[in-house]
Amino acid sequence: MLPLPSEEEGAFIFRFPGGEKMDFLTQFFQVIANMSAASLAQHIVNGISLGSLYALIAIGYTMVYGILLMINFAHADIVMMACYFAFFGITVFHIPWYITFVGVIVATAALGVVIERTAYRPLRDAPKNSVLISAIGASFLLENLANYLFSGRPLRFPDIPLLSQTITVGSVQIQAICLVIPVITFISLLVLLHIVNHTKTGMAMRAVSKDYEIARVMGVNIDRVISITFIIGSSLAAIGAFMWGVRYPGITPLLGVMPGLKCFIAAVIGGIGNIKGAVIGGFILGLGEVLIVAFFPQLSGYRDAFAFIVLIIILFYKPTGLLGEKTTEKV
Repeated sequence: MLPLPSEEEGAFIFRFPGGEKMDFLTQFFQVIANMSAASLAQHIVNGISLGSLYALIAIGYTMVYGILLMINFAHADIVMMACYFAFFGITVFHIPWYITFVGVIVATAALGVVIERTAYRPLRDAPKNSVLISAIGASFLLENLANYLFSGRPLRFPDIPLLSQTITVGSVQIQAICLVIPVITFISLLVLLHIVNHTKTGMAMRAVSKDYEIARVMGVNIDRVISITFIIGSSLAAIGAFMWGVRYPGITPLLGVMPGLKCFIAAVIGGIGNIKGAVIGGFILGLGEVLIVAFFPQLSGYRDAFAFIVLIIILFYKPTGLLGEKTTEKV
């Protein structure tokens, strides 16, 4: 049960089901006063790291929506499959992790293309509801396929000493992967923006996102553009999955459900269809989740609810998201 709000002597207090009371404002100032600069820096680094992971995966959602105006619900399960690819590459086949990393990107991009060609391309001109049902079906198929092939027993992502080592900066101890993740995210974003804004393929992607039918009439190869979109989105999902596995080592067939849902929320918060917005939304969720637990430890069990609360608040004031644009429906 969630804590129940009440007012006592003008203070905004939450009463927990067990009777415990908490004044959020008082608690906040107490935590701030007692928290050291090193501890605050630690929480901020963790929040930026988590936000970077959300941003990488959220870009896949927002790119597919920007082109097809549909939600690729299988994207979260592509992340899960990428984690299994990495696990078997390193643990079973004993391939060096850096070669496995490249192989996982290639394999996951291929999986994304297969899903696009089998689940979405045959329904290109079908009603949106049919495509939505197909996306949900593809998601369930991947989850059950993983459960059948790999069993539901949790697996541990292989340890990579270079990335899991602890680095001490002053009095702050930071896991190396927490520093690597934002750098990889930043580089990936720069490469993606260059492709979208400064290449012919990117021009075709922008044309399709503006007007699907006109782009087809003007000679744009729609199928090719959509396949490339899935390749890019799945590749970013693979990068995010590999780093997610290093940071949070548990792997199960339902690994992608909650992270995928949060990344979708991040894309909506930033303005679905907007790449920069997806990144901003990812950082908002990542930093918010970590800091809300740091300032209010009693709410650690409700950290997943933070994403939904932020989503409701932002959509209430800006229904299109932070960087979203209003669109007009053609008749």
